[in-house]
Amino acid sequence: MSSAIEIQHVSKRFRLYKEKYTSLKERILHGGHLPFDEFWALRDIDLEIQPGETLGILGRNGSGKSTLLKCIAGILQPTSGQILLRGQLAAMLELGAGFQPELSGRDNIFLNASLLGLSRKEIERSFDEIVAFAELEQFIDNQVRFYSSGMYVRLGFAVAVNVNPDILLVDEVLAVGDERFQAKCLERIHQFQEEGRTIVVVSHAADVMRSICSRVAVIDAGELISFAPPGEAIRAFRDRLIESGEAGALPGSEEEPASSPSEGQSGTRTNRANLQMTTSAERRVAVTACRLELPSPDRGYVFPGEGITIVLDLKVRDLLPNVAFGCSIFAQNGGMLFDCDSAMLGDQFDLEPGQASVSFQFTEIPFLDGRYTVNLRVQDGGGGVVHALAEPAAMFEVVNPGKATGIVSLPFAVQVKSEQPGT
Repeated sequence: MSSAIEIQHVSKRFRLYKEKYTSLKERILHGGHLPFDEFWALRDIDLEIQPGETLGILGRNGSGKSTLLKCIAGILQPTSGQILLRGQLAAMLELGAGFQPELSGRDNIFLNASLLGLSRKEIERSFDEIVAFAELEQFIDNQVRFYSSGMYVRLGFAVAVNVNPDILLVDEVLAVGDERFQAKCLERIHQFQEEGRTIVVVSHAADVMRSICSRVAVIDAGELISFAPPGEAIRAFRDRLIESGEAGALPGSEEEPASSPSEGQSGTRTNRANLQMTTSAERRVAVTACRLELPSPDRGYVFPGEGITIVLDLKVRDLLPNVAFGCSIFAQNGGMLFDCDSAMLGDQFDLEPGQASVSFQFTEIPFLDGRYTVNLRVQDGGGGVVHALAEPAAMFEVVNPGKATGIVSLPFAVQVKSEQPGT
């Protein structure tokens, strides 16, 4: 089967000019040549996209992903390499580009759709559907300059998706309008997939990539660093963020980012705990270290349903009877997802002077994609006194290889029972 899109060793160079001559004298003295720096937005990108496939392009701002999409659309020409397309193409790169504010929504539909390659008869056949999709029946004869920003992009999206192309290019436009309209846009994308159309989509949203893409290309500094199924590609993107320092270190860690394994400890991450003063009169126990033990020594993350163990190392100065151990887990946005202590489970302990280790065992992590922070505490069995606090104690990352989105991984099955007439 021939590929729908072949990107063959494509590179794109821009010139960044340092100065601008404003007079004829300056231009004559410098022979009309302006000093510039070369900037390579793309370097040797090589991809092959099959008919009916939905490809995601993921990358940081300025990584070159939108430049690649514009090269595919023919808006930009590669400096080297070539791009081969098979089929009619429509690009949703800038919604509403070409709209004339003094014209009505009706006139702009005909103008914009004709720019996208539709004949007047084709536009007339699709006109009612475009207006209904944009939900602008009451305002279609008003001048576009009176439209809100939401109405403007809704109209642009409605026109673009009614071109009915073989290849659809989508650049960061799946978040237009309110939540209901976003769902409507995604539903139309799914309809295109069912019809076997080829889609290339640029988005920063990992959930969007996972839910609609069969493969994801990760671009960083103009180079292709991963071309894989969504889960693997998103992981590669996050690893690159961590390497560049943009992901940040674990708060409270004085030694290393929590996402990189400690040297010499396969599958384990360690950080120095940031202790807070106990509310008791004397601090009788102190946290000396925290260790996060992952299920596999070969990767620094877990899959939904796998387990983890967090080990808390303590130095006990005096006998500490009737002790409970608590744990809190927080999402990346700071929201608490879980809190429990051993007293709630009916377990209480006595700590003898000396060294001690406490293991917090989670046999199954029910979360989907994300980075999660764990706080641990040593407290009185009654819960009124906190003797020691590790905040944070560890951070772990969950990578979801499936297509489910959200926060929690739930067991899910669908059953259909049918009864035949007369049985």
